[in-house]
Amino acid sequence: MATGPAPRMTPATVAFIATSAAPSARTQSATAGLFATLAATPPFRERLLLFALYLATMASCLAFIEPSPNDVLVGVLAVICLIVGVRFERRFTLPLALLLVWNVAGLIALINSYDAVKSVQATVTAFYLGASALLFASLYAGNTLARLSVTRAGYIVAATIAAVCGIAGYLHLIPGADNFSLYGRAVGTFKDPNVFGPFLIWPALILVERMMTRRITLIDLAVLGTLLFGLLLSFSRGAWFHFAVSCAVMLSFSVLVAPSNALRRRIAGLTAAGVAALAVLLVVLLSIPSIGGFFFERAQLLQNYDVGQGGRFVLQKLALQGILDFPAGMGPEEFARIHGLQPHNVYLQVFMVSGWVGGLSYILLVLSTLWVGLRAIFVRTPWQAYTIVTFAAFFGEIAEGFVIDTDHWRHFFLLLGMVWGLSASTLKESRDLGIS
Repeated sequence: MATGPAPRMTPATVAFIATSAAPSARTQSATAGLFATLAATPPFRERLLLFALYLATMASCLAFIEPSPNDVLVGVLAVICLIVGVRFERRFTLPLALLLVWNVAGLIALINSYDAVKSVQATVTAFYLGASALLFASLYAGNTLARLSVTRAGYIVAATIAAVCGIAGYLHLIPGADNFSLYGRAVGTFKDPNVFGPFLIWPALILVERMMTRRITLIDLAVLGTLLFGLLLSFSRGAWFHFAVSCAVMLSFSVLVAPSNALRRRIAGLTAAGVAALAVLLVVLLSIPSIGGFFFERAQLLQNYDVGQGGRFVLQKLALQGILDFPAGMGPEEFARIHGLQPHNVYLQVFMVSGWVGGLSYILLVLSTLWVGLRAIFVRTPWQAYTIVTFAAFFGEIAEGFVIDTDHWRHFFLLLGMVWGLSASTLKESRDLGIS
């Protein structure tokens, strides 16, 4: 006798089977627990997707080689997304259009490039990063909480590995530790301390938010301390500023959306206690000559490479002139080839590389991402805390963009995609709940 495929087990079916025809309360309870577990178990395709997402996120700390293992795994993740049937939401048409205009403008600007190999490589990287942002947006628009939980776990592991390597490199704790430091600064598993520092911020904010609003554990304290110590030893003023801004934004919105006054008081009290504890620890660490001396040197607002001949402010003036002289863009790497360094300002950088059209597209991309993220923050969803943390980290990153070039940072595009994905998921949730 032929049999057809097993019927799909809906939650209603599970509840009916689990609660009917039970011979005893104990058997009924066990049966209900069994069927609830079976219903909660994701299908194989989704488990495969979550596993690939975890591996890709965990490998994101390995950024000292090109292409990185993360790039390969993101490609694998994209293939699995196609197999699983991850959908591209219509809501992502705007970032798709803006990313295309920005990158096509950069492609056209290649006609002004002198070094074809480096310029083409930079352009290909820009297209890949834009595609990865859209991939992440599509991912987090569905099965949101499970995928965010996997990302959180993988990212915290990745950041801890990077931070431990950076700390070991700076303190020379292991043979070959010099590979994890550069110019007397912790660099971890990255090539640049100015990228290493910001990479640690999203998982650090996740831990801070969890301790502020839910519970404090020794493991969370140990991991957070490791990440913040790595951030300190990066000696990146931009990353320090980024963390401070992101923390302020996250805590402010956490207070605003808190469901009770008791939770608001808890956040305020723990924030005050945390700032005091951080200040004490900082004083202790800065009493160590090898850390304190370099810290105070780096903490100065204006240094020689800011205002001296060939400093960043001089380069930024030259970049402004270049934007006027090349309305269609100079192309990738051209400014650095001529002047020796990039202008350390991503907004000048994108106008200079991609021209006025590309630069305006980038500005609109950033502003529209902020807008959709801000709207999603105030909708109460199971992932609201993730939305706040991701928005805060992205806000800090675009603020840091005024002093550094972030247009090729992988975690910038991860955050950008996450904001759009969470926004789309929140919109669907609010419609299901009848929230206007």
